[in-house]
This record gives sequence, structure tokens and C-alpha cells, in this order.
Amino acid sequence: MKSILILGIGNILFQDEGIGVHFVHYLDEKYEFVSEDYLVNIVDGGTLAQRLIPLIVKYDELLVVDCVDALNSQAGDVYFFDYHKAPANINWQGSAHEIEMLQTLNMIDMNGDLPPTKVLGVIPKRIDDDTTFELSKEIIKAVELMEKVVVKELEEKGISLKIRNEEINIEKMAEISFKRDIINDSKV
Repeated sequence: MKSILILGIGNILFQDEGIGVHFVHYLDEKYEFVSEDYLVNIVDGGTLAQRLIPLIVKYDELLVVDCVDALNSQAGDVYFFDYHKAPANINWQGSAHEIEMLQTLNMIDMNGDLPPTKVLGVIPKRIDDDTTFELSKEIIKAVELMEKVVVKELEEKGISLKIRNEEINIEKMAEISFKRDIINDSKV
């Protein structure tokens, strides 16, 4: 059985900066992942960066959800790309953790241990303005597209997503993300 890690990166204390973490918790709360071929694990990587190396190298595939920066972009723009084929306009140098995560992936890659990796990135509007769990309306709106991208990616691998909580939304999740477990091993 193959394993895929959906890894949320970000600092939930700094508004939109935490969207990667909030989003993976949202997926975990909303869906059950069903597959005979894949084990899907959801991990809140927070700002752990290099401390995630022993975890990342265990997986057959990796999907990182994080804030990114891009030339000629607007808050809420969503990007989905293969780590090795990142568009030239993408830049991971906008917040405290992003350089560390990029460096972490680069280090794993240099050692030849990086599994096939895709990045789901979104342009944040607010980071470091205030310590709050509130997300900007641009990020809230972007979640719909982010969700469609992940659902399509997983379904193309033969993973079914069954809705188990229709009531959850990203605003609710942002309020409670800090209360959830960092790692949830989904059994499929």
C-alpha cells in the first residue's frame, strides 16, 4: 500500500499565515479518505520545518499546503505545482517559516529522499499584523478552489473522499485548529 502525506505548514497565530495548517485540519474534519491502494495521513506541520524530515521521508508521496508569494499575484490566488517544476514567478520568501520549509525540502531532495512532492500554495493577505486566528475574506474564498484541487488530485489516485461533516467551514476550523492533534493517521 502506498502512503501520501498531506502536510499543512504555517503559523496559526498570524492570520492568513496559518492557512496551510487550518486547511489540512479542515480536510481531516470534513472528509474520510477511502482507498485500497493508499494510506492518507494528515499532518499539521506548523513551523517545524527541519524537524519534519524524519516524517516526510517515510512517505511515498507528499502534498504540502502553505502560503507562497508570486510575482503579479493577488491575495487569495491559488497555485498548484510539482515541487521540481515550480513556476518561475513563485517565491517562498514571505514569512518566517517559509524559507525554512523550502530549505527543508531542498535538503531532503539533495539527499535523494524527497518523495514526489506537490505544493498547494495560496497568496496571503494578512500576516503578522495581529495575533489572531481570523482569516482574510480572500483566503476564505480561496479555500473553495484549494479544496477542489486536493479532491481532484486524490480522486485521480483512486482515493474516494466521503463527506463526514458538512457543517465545518474554514472559519470555524481556524477557531479550533489549535485544539486538534498535530498528526492524524487516517486508516484506509
